[in-house]
Amino acid sequence: MTAVDARRVVRAGALLGRYNEAGVLSAADVHVAQRLGWLAGEDDERVLLAAALAVRAVRGGSVCVRLDDPDLLAVAEVDDRADPVEAPGLPAATEWADVLAASSLVARGADGPDNRPVRVVGTRVYLDRYWRDEQLVRTEIEGRLVAPPFDVDPAALAGALARLFSAPHDRLQRLAAATAALSRLTVLTGGPGTGKTTTVARLIAALQAVAGPGLRVALAAPTGKAAARLQQAVRAEIDRCDPDDRGRVGAVSATTVHRLLGWRPDTSTRFVHDRHRHLPHDVVVVDESSMVSLPLMARLLEALRPQARLVLVGDPDQLASVEAGAVLGDLVARPPVGRALSDAVDAVEAVAPGTALTEEPERRALSNGIVRLTTLHRFGREIGGLAEAVRAGSADDVLARLRGGTDAVDWVELAGDRPPERQLAGMRADAENGGRALVRAAASGDVPGALAALDSHRVLLAHRRGPAGVSFWAAEVEAWVRAAVGPDTIPPDVPWYPGQPLLVSANDRDTNLYNGDTGVVVADPVGGLTAAFGDPAAPILVRLHRLPAVETVYAMTVHRGQGSSFGSVSVLLPAASSPLLTRELLYTAITRARDKVRLIASEDAVRAAVTRPVRRASGLREPADPNRPAEGSGGSHPHGSVDVAQ
Repeated sequence: MTAVDARRVVRAGALLGRYNEAGVLSAADVHVAQRLGWLAGEDDERVLLAAALAVRAVRGGSVCVRLDDPDLLAVAEVDDRADPVEAPGLPAATEWADVLAASSLVARGADGPDNRPVRVVGTRVYLDRYWRDEQLVRTEIEGRLVAPPFDVDPAALAGALARLFSAPHDRLQRLAAATAALSRLTVLTGGPGTGKTTTVARLIAALQAVAGPGLRVALAAPTGKAAARLQQAVRAEIDRCDPDDRGRVGAVSATTVHRLLGWRPDTSTRFVHDRHRHLPHDVVVVDESSMVSLPLMARLLEALRPQARLVLVGDPDQLASVEAGAVLGDLVARPPVGRALSDAVDAVEAVAPGTALTEEPERRALSNGIVRLTTLHRFGREIGGLAEAVRAGSADDVLARLRGGTDAVDWVELAGDRPPERQLAGMRADAENGGRALVRAAASGDVPGALAALDSHRVLLAHRRGPAGVSFWAAEVEAWVRAAVGPDTIPPDVPWYPGQPLLVSANDRDTNLYNGDTGVVVADPVGGLTAAFGDPAAPILVRLHRLPAVETVYAMTVHRGQGSSFGSVSVLLPAASSPLLTRELLYTAITRARDKVRLIASEDAVRAAVTRPVRRASGLREPADPNRPAEGSGGSHPHGSVDVAQ
């Protein structure tokens, strides 16, 4: 059965059936809506259509669906049928919302019944659980922002900032540390290479100096790979601090957000730590928070103690979570909440006039606890400038930079959608060189060298399957590497070999490996093989028979590569018609490279990516109903206590 045939629902009603055949709704969307309708005794297909679209929205990463969205009928997947079916027109948004409000399947507004699976708020339609998570996040965030600033000695804070952030270009880092000292919420943003992790390390030292010592600090990230990189970077930066600050900070370790909250064997959506059993920490830092979904952010916020400080670190211009929500982007785009924090920062500046913190552009963002770092430290001008042009949405500027051609930026411009062999010479050479170094280190048992070589070059793609997908190109790159090192080094029929790059595809608490972790098979001292993962300075070694589900990773999706960095990357973009081709995907792919990015794409594909930002519907970035303000501080609010704009 083809993907298109699998999408058809034989017993769908007339309306749902037409949308299903047109490719707007999948079979799963229709089946879930029909099941909900059956349970509620609802047979109005306009109501079931809205429910199916809400299911589809979550599947596509949105929290809700907007009935007045002009692109509501966009087909999510490329339809290769010769006889496409045209979807019927939609009801008017306000009329449609009124029909929904009268249904026994639907709750209306924040005060609607809490036992209905669908909720309509204005012209936004939610599956109720996602509305509740959005309300919880809104209430907790706003409660933290309107809470009075912590009572910190301004002079002591100014002294710690001057000591830990002494360079002339450290003003925004000083502001971030001051915000974390004073506020229950800090949102530290900035592009890759702007020093976010360096700032986190010294920010922790500043907090221990002015609000400690002995603050219980947790470092976390959405994936094991990102957590390992966070821990490595923070430890390295703390080692550069003076002995007193090192002593106050002590040993730091990072874990995944899921592991921080505590696994429960009876559920995959709830955790040991929740609103009834708070996390014990005084400070929680979450790196790569653009990858945190709305439900996971809700679980984290309700698990925090009301007086705990939360520091969210990430780049809102990168790809969001593969699950529903774009919480970091929503928080950055929200209107201002209050100015108490700005006043507290002014007090710090007043006692130390030489310690400048804010300038006018940052004051509005500071009302939401946001500090954006802008100075590039990791990239050269070429990669940084290209990434900024993509972020700004300027296709002409992006193409001009690509055509400029430098040692750091290489554009292989395609005439069609598939590159001919001659245009792949550069990518093949990088793959072969990286493969040789990886096999050489792994075969000699050099674990740190093998893990370092693992990240020397990576092929990144948008799709998992198809001619522009990981499944095709991973096999192609592996064939190049095998040919380069020869059959004596990598025999053709063995399941494991030294230098084999691995990607974990399932969480496994026993081995401390998690979905998305990467590693390599290495020779051990007794003539066998083992697998190495994580930090080259402190690797995790796992016997092959104890590995969780893994796959050989000579190429990966851009989503999988998020949270990682590589010496060089080769990015193959799909055709311009691909729905996965977005500004965020291109920006994320480019910024995975430390030294060189090679983009293999047609001009049409580049233009399509730059001019097509991801659109994820939610109500989080909209102001709350002014008649129902957030109450108190984070960690203590019931679901649904703040309404969203109608």
